[in-house]
Amino acid sequence: MVLLGTLANGLAIIIGAWIGVNVKHFSQSMKDTVMKAIGLAVLVLGFTMTLEGTEFLILIFSLALGGIIGERMNIEGKLNELGTWLERKMKKSSDGKIAEGFVAATLLFVVGAMAIIGALDSGFRQDHSVLLTKSVLDGFSSIVFAATLGIGVMFSAVPVVIYQGLIALSATFIIQWLPEELLDVMISEITAVGGIMIIGIGLNLLGLPKIRIANLLPSIVIAVLFVLIYYRFF
Repeated sequence: MVLLGTLANGLAIIIGAWIGVNVKHFSQSMKDTVMKAIGLAVLVLGFTMTLEGTEFLILIFSLALGGIIGERMNIEGKLNELGTWLERKMKKSSDGKIAEGFVAATLLFVVGAMAIIGALDSGFRQDHSVLLTKSVLDGFSSIVFAATLGIGVMFSAVPVVIYQGLIALSATFIIQWLPEELLDVMISEITAVGGIMIIGIGLNLLGLPKIRIANLLPSIVIAVLFVLIYYRFF
């Protein structure tokens, strides 16, 4: 089922938000411990994904060129600006915390490499491990968010399901037009590049020096282009 990971992600957010609204006693040390535990699990997932790549040069060049493009475009900065703008607009249009909780949680759960990589993995390989891991992370985060910002966090499950679901379904449509040999290589390299970004997310969760993961997103497109070139000429 292509949408299994996406639906599980939405359900985890809803359950987490419900818990957060009804049970609000979470110490800071508890939050830190759980987030770091999730960070370690994300690291293991990232390493596992990276090992699926077969062409190391494609991995290196994709990340290097993708990072250059992402930094020039300042993707992460623009996403942060979008978040700030949306929060400002929603606060103006609402007197309560529902809108604030909805926007803040949606940006946290939708904007990021894990949502894109996980949805692509669901569509290309029917592998939901990334989105299921993201579900655990989002579920715990929604507990903390809902305890602070209220029930609005629960409604963020809707845009998450729509966004990730569309990516997964699009990936399923794309694979119908690609030769099997090319598809196998492309999936392996996209998975490897995505694995590096997942490792970066894990490091960020552990509180190590901040890695601008969003600025590496063009690496996925670069990896696809390299695979097409490799398949055509070698």
